[in-house]
Amino acid sequence: MSPHFIIIGISDAPMPYFPPEVQQIICQGRIFSGGERHHSIVAPLLPADARWIPVSVPLDNVFRQYLELDERHTIIVFASGDPLFFGFANTLKRKLPEADIRLYPSFNSLQTLAHRLVMPYDDMRTVSLTGRPWQEFDRALIERAPKIGVLTDREHTPDAIARRMMDYGYTYYTLYVGEHLGNPQRERISRLTPEEASQRKFEHPNNLLLVADRQQLAASVRPFGIPDEAFRPLNGRTGMITKAPLRLLTLQALELERHHSFWDIGFCTGSVSIEARIRFPHLSVTSFEIRPEGEALMQQNARQLGAPGIRALIDDFLTTDLEGLPRPDAVFIGGHGGRLVEMMGRLKEWMLPGGCVVLNAVSEHSRELFEEGACLHGFTLQPSMHVCINDYNPIDIMKATI
Repeated sequence: MSPHFIIIGISDAPMPYFPPEVQQIICQGRIFSGGERHHSIVAPLLPADARWIPVSVPLDNVFRQYLELDERHTIIVFASGDPLFFGFANTLKRKLPEADIRLYPSFNSLQTLAHRLVMPYDDMRTVSLTGRPWQEFDRALIERAPKIGVLTDREHTPDAIARRMMDYGYTYYTLYVGEHLGNPQRERISRLTPEEASQRKFEHPNNLLLVADRQQLAASVRPFGIPDEAFRPLNGRTGMITKAPLRLLTLQALELERHHSFWDIGFCTGSVSIEARIRFPHLSVTSFEIRPEGEALMQQNARQLGAPGIRALIDDFLTTDLEGLPRPDAVFIGGHGGRLVEMMGRLKEWMLPGGCVVLNAVSEHSRELFEEGACLHGFTLQPSMHVCINDYNPIDIMKATI
């Protein structure tokens, strides 16, 4: 049995107001919990014999202390804003799904910022970067969300966010940054361009709203299939780029709309990785290239075309340390150096069930190697697609599933 929990949402106000019902709960409570900042705010209101359980990482230690209590105890937890909005109540429900929880929410910080600005927020896309990677923020930018609310932390600060936006060309947003919202002595709200925000330092806690210029947003619509000439080629060799029609057919064969982690092996100019990232921004994209010059090329093309979040690794795929990478359920092999059978053997060890591997085979030798690798390592070959574009050599888009 889990203890009972009452979670009370608070703002950053140094003297918070609580309705009479909540005041009575606090007066009658004995076991309290929350972050260090929460404790500094509510400490004067707690009973003299109160016990405080700090909420800090590692959280397993916090929940161990909760579970050591007698199940008849009620733990009163103070949390920021609305505890169900990327908040502690979500963590509690995940860790202790059977726990009895009662909530007294406050406005979350993004609501408060919108209220201060008198800005409707029913159309706001919400992203949390608090202890989270860039993935969902990048996705919101790529999908051209007109209004984005962002929860920050000490790493993903407003200036760091603004620099990332500038790096990838998302400069048509205005940033509204709120600092110490709810604290009358320290609250500050700033309206900034990405360039202005990138050069400022902001006090924590803070958050921000990004609002796009509608005309510039409309003008930023990408064509279906990035033009080949938009990519900087490897050593000036334009023939090394996977051509746009073939690129789109390859992505169709990969069925990326239903997959979550995509590996591009032998990315060269990065054209397939970048097209995949832009067309399917929910994906985790990891790209491999053995040529050292590929790193700068991927970075330049990804920034120029607005595709943040691609993890590019420069190494021999067969010897690269794959620990810690998201296991793939879709793989494109753009280059294999004659070691296709070995590559497919290694992929068999790392791929998720239901995944697929796609190869664009130009030579008969590559076709034979792909079929051999599929047969040897337990893949199921799917029907190939024979494609010819202009004067280029015919290509077979080959696919195997696992």
